Order: sequence, then structure tokens, then C-alpha cells
Amino acid sequence: MSHHRTRREFLRELGLSAAALPFVLNLPGLGFAQGGRRRQRLVVLFSPNGVVPPSFWPDEEGDRWALKESISPLEPFKDRTLVLHGVSDKIRGDGDNHMRGIGCLLTGVELFPGNVQGGSHTPAGWASGISIDQEIRRFLQADPSTRTRFGSLELGVMVPDRADTWTRMSYAGPNRPLAPIDVPYQLFEKLYGRTKDRESLASVLDDLQEDLRKLEGKLGSEDRRLLDEHAQRVRELERKLEEPEPTLAGHAVPELEPGVEEQNDNMPRLSTMQIDLLVQSFAADFARVATLQYTSSVGEARMRWLGVEKGHHSLSHEPDSNAEAQEQLTRINRWYCEQLAYLARRLAETPEPGGGGTLLDNTLVVWTNELGKGNSHTLNDIPFVLVGGGLGFRTGRSLKLKGVPHNRLLLSLAHGFGHRLERFGNPDFSAGGPLDLA
Repeated sequence: MSHHRTRREFLRELGLSAAALPFVLNLPGLGFAQGGRRRQRLVVLFSPNGVVPPSFWPDEEGDRWALKESISPLEPFKDRTLVLHGVSDKIRGDGDNHMRGIGCLLTGVELFPGNVQGGSHTPAGWASGISIDQEIRRFLQADPSTRTRFGSLELGVMVPDRADTWTRMSYAGPNRPLAPIDVPYQLFEKLYGRTKDRESLASVLDDLQEDLRKLEGKLGSEDRRLLDEHAQRVRELERKLEEPEPTLAGHAVPELEPGVEEQNDNMPRLSTMQIDLLVQSFAADFARVATLQYTSSVGEARMRWLGVEKGHHSLSHEPDSNAEAQEQLTRINRWYCEQLAYLARRLAETPEPGGGGTLLDNTLVVWTNELGKGNSHTLNDIPFVLVGGGLGFRTGRSLKLKGVPHNRLLLSLAHGFGHRLERFGNPDFSAGGPLDLA
């Protein structure tokens, strides 16, 4: 009898609904929680338009280093952080650097020819290969001991409502881009099967109370504690989703069609909601791989909550001699780092269900970008900041790697999961194999 069928029979025998499934399968006392090897997770967090090198990259190399202003929010997690300077995107071919920057970032392979016209370069289409997040998802889903309900989750914050090379970084295969979910209500519906609009958002737990009561007599004290923690987290998420919209000038911010400029003012709150849902999905073991994409390549968010009125992409084109622009860009990158730090904190404060430590102990978060520097559009020195203990890399360090192809880092991510790929993406840039980050 298969493991999957045994779960179904257990639910049917107790008269439990399918909605109870996420709440019970991680309870070790019921024998369904996956034991043995530890759960490993990966999150790739994307922010656009390059960085300001002097305020981003540490001056030092090794384990005695200081965080610069752009990454200073990671100070509480410095011993869990690995900064990789000198990793470069060597992929060339069709498309401009913004297009190749995001389309080749996780695929490590060229874009197909196409009719999407970039800046001063040739037009291009979608990426011609699978992205590393989806390759790892495929590897994990092939093994019953690491298979999860969704395998991976693709999340976004203020991703433009259009499908083109600048707006997609995850690929299920050649010519198969994956659209991120950037509406928290739609993500909540995907995770818990409920309605997406806030007016009719009913409590998931109200529908589950009878099911959970049926379980009480079969659970030990530890299982009851885990079940109660999961229920409380979902209740808190629902409370946040039901809060009224923030106000502006004395009235509610209107719900406007995607792409309307005023939606930028909701970006901090949307970020928090998406991160909370992501952490909860990991706690429930819905997925072990996720991407979190902020805006898109050439993202033009106006971060008025930071006192920055100009669009991010336009600001990134300002010369280095424009000190005010460089300071504002540093402020923007620091804000993105604050989102990373919030994700790390939420993972660190969430116990690993059915095991020791926390979610952060078993999760690696990779923060990256499509460009090394906005005004030069360089694909050298692509930012890669890694936080967490999920793949066993030795953290608490700043490394300077002198122009290694980013394909080798993608290989390192796969090898960290035990997926011993010899090459990934364009094989010309896999020479040397995975980076030694242990």
C-alpha cells in the first residue's frame, strides 16, 4: 500500500475533509511526517536594477568583514550570511542585458530569438532552458521522501501585469516561463483553497474545527502543540488579510488596475504579507523551493515611503557623480535587504516542525539581481547574498571570486540538495564544477 494512499485512507476513516490535510501530515505522532534526512529548502529573492558597489560590497574577504550600508539590515544574521563578490553572468546572445540578466539568471542559458525588443540590443524571446529552482523542484518531487504538495511556489511583489522576458525568472523548461503570484489573496487561495477577495474571506479554521476535534483524541501532547501552532499562524495570516487597506489623505487607497502608479504605496505591506505566507507554506511543508520576485527587470517602482520620488530604473541610470541619486539607490537596496532580513527573522523564529532547530537552519535564501550595476548595465559582479543553513555552506564570510561564471553557483545549489549535476545551462560555463562553499 502506498504512503500516499495510506494518508487518504486515514483521512477517510476519520471522516476528515481534504482541507485538514495540511494540518495533519506533518504531525510526527501520526507517522506521516517524513523522517530521516532533514528537510532542505531554497528561496531565491530577486530585486532589480543593480547595486551601488561602494555601499554594497564588503571591503574585506574572509570571516572578518563589515557589512556596508546596503546590506546592514543583515547584521543580526551576519554569522548566517555569505556574500559572494565576483560572480558574473557570462551568457550572451539575443536580448539586452536587462533581458538576459533576468532570463539567464536562474537558467544559465541563452534566450531564444524572439520579437521582444530590448534597449539597444537585439530582440529576444524566452529562456531556452529550465531554471535551477525548477530543476531542484523536479529532483525533490521525484523522491517520495522529499515530495511536497506543490513542490515549488513562485511569488511576486508588484510584478507588472504583462508577460515578457523582463518579468519572468523561473522556467519549467525551454520556452516555459512561470508567472509569479503577486496577489496575496490568490496565494492564500492556492495554499488553503479559499476565496481571493477580502470581502468574502471566511475563516479556514471555522471550517476545520470539527475535523480538528476528531483528531484530538489520537494526538499526543507534542502533536497537539504543533497543530495548535499551525492553526494560530493561519489565524494570524487571515487576520492580516482582513485588515482594512491603509489610508492616504484620509481615505482608503483605491484598488486600481495593475500597473497604476499609486499601487506602489502598498508595496511594503504586500511584501510582508507575501513573506508571511511563504514562511507558513514552509512550516506546513507545502513546498521546499520558492522564488520571491520584487517588481521585474527594469522595475520602475517609486519608493515614496523612503522619500524617493523617481522611478527605480530611471534613478539607476544616473551617473556615479550624482551623489544624491547614489544615496537614494543605496536607500532602495537597503529596503530590499530589510525584506530579506524580515524573511530571515520569520524563518529563524519558526521552529522546524517535527525536528530540531528552526526553518532558517534548514533554508538557504539567495538574494540576487539581474545586473551588477545599473548605469553600466554590467553582467559582471552580479549580487549574490546567501543567508541560512539549508545547504550546509560555511556562512559568516565575505568571498571575492574574480569573475567566476554564475553557472557554477547554480551547480552548487543543486549539489547542496544532493543533486549531482555535472553541468547546468550552457555547459561552456560549468567548467570547474560547483563552487566550494563548504
